[in-house]
Amino acid sequence: MSAGVKLLTVSVDEGEQRLDRWLKRRFPQVNQIAVEKMCRTGQIRVDGGRVKAATRVVPGQTVRVPPLPEAEVVARQRAERPTGPQVGDDDTKMIQAAVLWRDEHIIALNKPPGLPSQGGSGLGGRHVDGLTEALKFGFKERPKLVHRLDKDTSGVLLLARTDRVARALSESFRHRTTRKIYWAVVAGVPNPRKGTIRFGLVKAPGRGSHGEGEKMICIHPSKVDQTDGAKRATTDFAVLSMLGTRAAWVALVPITGRTHQLRAHMAELGHPIIGDGKYGGSGQENLGDGWGAQLGGDISRKLHLHARSISFQHPITKKSITLTAPLPDHMARTWNTFGWSENDVPADPFEDAE
Repeated sequence: MSAGVKLLTVSVDEGEQRLDRWLKRRFPQVNQIAVEKMCRTGQIRVDGGRVKAATRVVPGQTVRVPPLPEAEVVARQRAERPTGPQVGDDDTKMIQAAVLWRDEHIIALNKPPGLPSQGGSGLGGRHVDGLTEALKFGFKERPKLVHRLDKDTSGVLLLARTDRVARALSESFRHRTTRKIYWAVVAGVPNPRKGTIRFGLVKAPGRGSHGEGEKMICIHPSKVDQTDGAKRATTDFAVLSMLGTRAAWVALVPITGRTHQLRAHMAELGHPIIGDGKYGGSGQENLGDGWGAQLGGDISRKLHLHARSISFQHPITKKSITLTAPLPDHMARTWNTFGWSENDVPADPFEDAE
């Protein structure tokens, strides 16, 4: 701490200005919170009187300044301070075990179901973005999310290790040069077995005070332009295997990237994704057999939607990269129950069919 109380005079060159700004220009090591506290407790005074941080000082006034931390000490403490939130041992092990692939530029995770990509209303404080301190692996900066997955959707999630790579990957997502293939189990069997869904989507406000529980509503393509807030959305789908007429294993490619797009589109077809209570509850009418979004028995009630693979051009090496994520436990059990094998289908059924 600097020794003793100082009595400083506001100079003519400094002119009239707010006290907090005047003080921080003279003592840059002091932050706004500290200034307000010292004013509130009477440690900082102007011409002997109590003041607020926003009080304007004028040339000739005398400002009482209490002992302050030395600038060099504050600078050293800031440099030594962790750059991100600290992550507990269990979460560190969990998020590091989720690393699917990494190099000096990119980290790919196989995001577990139930873990949000980012924080938000109703999502709590535990999310991928909040755990990236454990994914630095020797780098100074935390990796940055370049896209998101819904909380209950598992699978491939990319993070950039530098700002340059983050910008490049964001551009590739924006221009749709990155290809993502999802796997899902849906109620019933879509007919035809392969096609494209073009229903637009518009957001219906949630019931919570901050919009929690929001849901997307499908709009017929012919009415999208006449519907306020509606956006066009396109999804390719292909049936990979069937369990009679009760359920189907489908591959989904989101051509656009709208909120809840795959879930809303499959429900609109009458074949909601298994475990999707938001878009395929027990009252969801299903074309053909009337199934809702649960199959009963030993089939998990968790969402059966998984970002299986992602293909992109590496922004630095320019190599073509394809990453594939193993199924989460609850979906792997469903595959085992139905007798399906991950090796029985092509990596990209849309290209294979063509």
